Amino acid sequence: MASNQAAERTSPYVFLGMTAVTGLVDAVSFLSLGRVFTANMTGNVALLGFATARVPGLSVTLSSTALVSFLTGAVLGGRIMARSSGDSHLRFATRAFLLEVVFLTVAAVCGIGYKGDVVEPSVQPLALIALTALAMGTRNAAVRKLAIPDVTTTVLTLTLTAIAADSSLANGTNVRLARRTGAVLAMFSGAALGAVVVRFSVAGALGLAAAISAVCSAALYRSLRTSDER
Repeated sequence: MASNQAAERTSPYVFLGMTAVTGLVDAVSFLSLGRVFTANMTGNVALLGFATARVPGLSVTLSSTALVSFLTGAVLGGRIMARSSGDSHLRFATRAFLLEVVFLTVAAVCGIGYKGDVVEPSVQPLALIALTALAMGTRNAAVRKLAIPDVTTTVLTLTLTAIAADSSLANGTNVRLARRTGAVLAMFSGAALGAVVVRFSVAGALGLAAAISAVCSAALYRSLRTSDER
């Protein structure tokens, strides 16, 4: 992995940026697309269970669309990463991340004019759910293969558990505390920012998510080029 040293140093910061994108995307989906998550599938499966039990305000159709689309994206990301090995994992991951940018960009375009007033499932919100879930599924398949400790970009349950379980209060050594705390703050910041922006424009919030994802992907690609030049 020596040839990828620059990329390996950059990747944790890139994934913190992508974690913020997760917060943005879930802010859009939960607040404007009918109380559904398109990045956090743990929460979405729970919401699907609630909807199946006929809890008011939740939709089996919307949650199922998010779940199926996320799994489809994970298949796409998995197929991309299946061709990688050893030093090429990061290189192939950039392709999956580029696909995420494409899905989010298309979602932003599809979101133009959308007011976020889901009453019954219709084409526009279903398209936005499908596109954002595809993006998150594709990215998560790549991140899973890279296995960067404490930065999954989507799920914080284990990260929060690790912060507490490895803390001095638990007789631990606070291992990777800065990275773990950074992941939590990134998700929090992305969600808060998304909640603010979505009040004005759903398309704007998705466009911001696409832009941040593009910057992160470009930073990782550039670091790989730097490693190659060395």
